[in-house]
Amino acid sequence: MVIENKQLPKHVAIIMDGNRRWAKKRHLPSVFGHKKGYEVFKKVGDWCLDRSIKYLTVYAFSTENWQRSKKEVSYLFQLLQFALEKEIDDLNKKGVRFQVAGRINELPAKLQTAIKKAIDLTKHNAKAVFTLAVNYGGRAEITDAVSSLLEKYPRMKKITEKILGEFLYNPANPDPDLIIRTSGEQRLSGFLLWQSAYSELYFTPKLWPDFLEKDLDAALEEYANRKRRYGK
Repeated sequence: MVIENKQLPKHVAIIMDGNRRWAKKRHLPSVFGHKKGYEVFKKVGDWCLDRSIKYLTVYAFSTENWQRSKKEVSYLFQLLQFALEKEIDDLNKKGVRFQVAGRINELPAKLQTAIKKAIDLTKHNAKAVFTLAVNYGGRAEITDAVSSLLEKYPRMKKITEKILGEFLYNPANPDPDLIIRTSGEQRLSGFLLWQSAYSELYFTPKLWPDFLEKDLDAALEEYANRKRRYGK
């Protein structure tokens, strides 16, 4: 399938849902689903680069995911740390800048260290930007933005969208053009609540570990066929 560049989204965001259900269907522990999901995630990054999609944001761990078992949460953090340490040199060689969105200071110290090293290593790259949303919640982001704004401007009487937007986790990122959610669920679950005001939403029944290149192209084709009016 060929899509003209002008019809491709500049920023794709993905809610990678269905790892645990994928494992359950196969009578496996949930960690196997997360491991398989990680393998798919690596491929998706390359697929987006191949299609000249400059911004990719993925939802890896929400502020609500702390409610899962300690064993699963611990494994997820270990997997994220492993992924960063293993993949960051490759990302750097490809010219991808890595950044995060979320309350990073609440994460395990070793994971925080890996995140900071990855950010520092890739901070001058400009070919593409990959954002990992970890310990992230849309309401938390807006709350943190308001708190940071009021801390800097305690006497401010009028807060505009533009000013508040400057205090979001990654204010330089454009709003996502397309948000993809796998597993058949049709909700945002707190993902990029501020930024998604006019995003196109695409839902697929595919569980994340089963997501293929043709599934990404199906989402991109659907996006290309939509008309974005922004309320006009």
